[in-house]
Amino acid sequence: MNNSNTSADSATFINPNQDTRITQGSQVQLHFEVSLENGTVIDSTFNRPEPVRLTIGDESLLPGFESVLNNLRAGDTRTAHLEPEQAFGEWNKDNVQTFSRTQFALTAANPEVGMMIEFEDKGKNTLPGVISKVTEDEVEVDFNHPLAGQPLLFKVQIFKVTPPGQVGVQLM
Repeated sequence: MNNSNTSADSATFINPNQDTRITQGSQVQLHFEVSLENGTVIDSTFNRPEPVRLTIGDESLLPGFESVLNNLRAGDTRTAHLEPEQAFGEWNKDNVQTFSRTQFALTAANPEVGMMIEFEDKGKNTLPGVISKVTEDEVEVDFNHPLAGQPLLFKVQIFKVTPPGQVGVQLM
């Protein structure tokens, strides 16, 4: 790496460098798209005017998504196939709970399949669940992530990489 000037507050800047690759702690500006294998787009930043910014290792991305970014550099694009265990995990039948219909009688909404409901766990954390089945006596709620069990495509375009410990790239 080619270090250059140090500012008055001792911040280090680097010159742009084609070999500056994404590693743990890198600050990255990128556009991304997550889609199902059939092409259905789940989330995308490509239509935003500015790329998103994140720090590798800050847990803003799942580890499987971060692994796609490792060793990329500014200007790179990549599309990767992620198996469920690399993305939102396998669907787990133990994450499906059945409740008495009377427990839903106190809510204003009549429970319907597909409805998302927030629950509070013992630690007072909010847990979203999706109603997967409604009978006369019971309501079944799926607490799996909606993308659990789904293989995904993850497309990225890298715009800027600032290595760990650096605060910016000095323009030439």
